[in-house]
Amino acid sequence: MSLFNTILEKLGMIKDKAVEVLTGQKAVAAEAPAEATVSAAPEVPAPVVEVDVVAVCEELAKKNPQKLNWKTSIVDLMKLLGIDPSLANRKQLAEELGCPKELIGGDYSQMNIWLHKAVMKKLAENGGKVPQELLD
Repeated sequence: MSLFNTILEKLGMIKDKAVEVLTGQKAVAAEAPAEATVSAAPEVPAPVVEVDVVAVCEELAKKNPQKLNWKTSIVDLMKLLGIDPSLANRKQLAEELGCPKELIGGDYSQMNIWLHKAVMKKLAENGGKVPQELLD
């Protein structure tokens, strides 16, 4: 699984995970009648139409003992979501999202700034409700 997909999952932007992130309880699927079972391929969860990214992150921040500046820091956002914010993972995420090569191999503070903005933009493109101030 890509790191960005992990971010989507952790934010509950996949239907099965949305209920769990917001309520702390796993979603329970309804049982299909035996004669209706016709699935050879595993079911892929569909993205949620819209998830309030700020609300989910603020709820996670309340439960986190650290004061994380997730609104501007990709490292803190990854920590908040329980994702290892190592340089290797940030480089991998930057490559996934199309970061310019000179930022990946150069000034990591510039890569981090670019990466945070790119993640917020991609979240918005994938059904996340992200306020404009986090997109600029």
